[in-house]
Amino acid sequence: MAEQLFGTDGVRGQANSWPMTAEVALRLGAAAGSYFRRDNQEHRVVIGKDTRLSGYMIENALTAGFLSTGMNVFLLGPVPTPAVAYLTHSLRADVGVMISASHNPASDNGIKFFGPDGYKLSDKAEVTISTLLETGVAPTSPENIGRARRFEDARGRYIEYAKTTFPSSKRLDGLRIVVDCAHGAAYRTAPAVLWELGADVIPMGVAPDGTNINAQCGSTHPEAAARKVLETRADIGICLDGDADRLILIDETGTIADGDQIMGLIATRWAAAGRLADNTLVATVMSNLGLERHLQAHGIMMERTSVGDRNVVERMQAGGFNLGGEQSGHIVMTDHTSTGDGLIAALQFLGFMVESGQKASQLADVFKPIPQRLVNLRYTAGTAPLEAEEVQAAIRQSEGALAGTGRLLIRKSGTEPLIRVMAEAEDPKLLEQVLSSLIKAVKKAC
Repeated sequence: MAEQLFGTDGVRGQANSWPMTAEVALRLGAAAGSYFRRDNQEHRVVIGKDTRLSGYMIENALTAGFLSTGMNVFLLGPVPTPAVAYLTHSLRADVGVMISASHNPASDNGIKFFGPDGYKLSDKAEVTISTLLETGVAPTSPENIGRARRFEDARGRYIEYAKTTFPSSKRLDGLRIVVDCAHGAAYRTAPAVLWELGADVIPMGVAPDGTNINAQCGSTHPEAAARKVLETRADIGICLDGDADRLILIDETGTIADGDQIMGLIATRWAAAGRLADNTLVATVMSNLGLERHLQAHGIMMERTSVGDRNVVERMQAGGFNLGGEQSGHIVMTDHTSTGDGLIAALQFLGFMVESGQKASQLADVFKPIPQRLVNLRYTAGTAPLEAEEVQAAIRQSEGALAGTGRLLIRKSGTEPLIRVMAEAEDPKLLEQVLSSLIKAVKKAC
């Protein structure tokens, strides 16, 4: 159990099923509390959540676990994941917790931990906490049980901080902005920030009911927002996911721009201004080959990591880089944030629009992507389809067919029982042939 508890982004699973049960959350809170409480001084933890119905259950169980070890708990309510990271550091807390399954459906939930510096915990720390959960921890004495309180100003503090990342002498007057909050954690903060900066805001996905988070909306389903941009003649559309750490943009023509285009723009602008640390962008193996070629043409290096924003951030910290992210829309700018922040990334783009006077379509079309397709294939838990000989043979054959004109990546998802098959090639016909062969082999193995 200890080895399987934490995945690539904290603990995640279907609500009310292992490991996302009240019992595990209670024990996990106690284990994390024991890990971070190392002396007799006052210790505190901040807990935020998105808008999932199961968040109430997990929040209360985690709180009880932390209190049992003597940790004082500050409950933030529904706030974006980056707000938890920011407030963990701002409030001098020992640990921050975000209850969210990010872009997953409402039936799932998850638990992410942040250290006192606002960065996600290391693998080593997660293993230690898992071990403590397995072995059990001794509760504190009755007189040392922690206290819990609602922190009423969490949303306001994050709103004020987010605005400081926008050029101080500029406003968004005259810009009509569609913002799709995915019925998630940013349903109040994102529209408020944009409105306070002067924009004409058209909100979407701001009526959470506990079950509609990410449902045909937000960064994973930007089509609805694209239609709204065209319908309202908006200047730009901003799509966030359930916990608001991802960003997908839509220009005034309804064209969708992913994280690669956004990173490409920020990297080239920052490099020109001398702001890009070591002239390097950190991205993952999923980022398009077209982005890499674009950056090379501008004298910018790109380092690739395994999939996962935590892997990106760890490489950024190790190399002293200040910009990284994922094609899916996680954009990490350590000058401003310690984790992906969809709203603050959007503010960077809007700042470029205001300062240059250019339209979103002019800024978001940074490079021509190499044709790329990603297919997700569900498999039965406990099986190992990627180890099947027919799959390995198909991979070898496909890599030989691409022969330097494209890339291939096949991996298990770290958050869902999915095999993700990604291929890109300069020749679209070859791309379809490679994908067809791989999909057939994986499906047979599944």
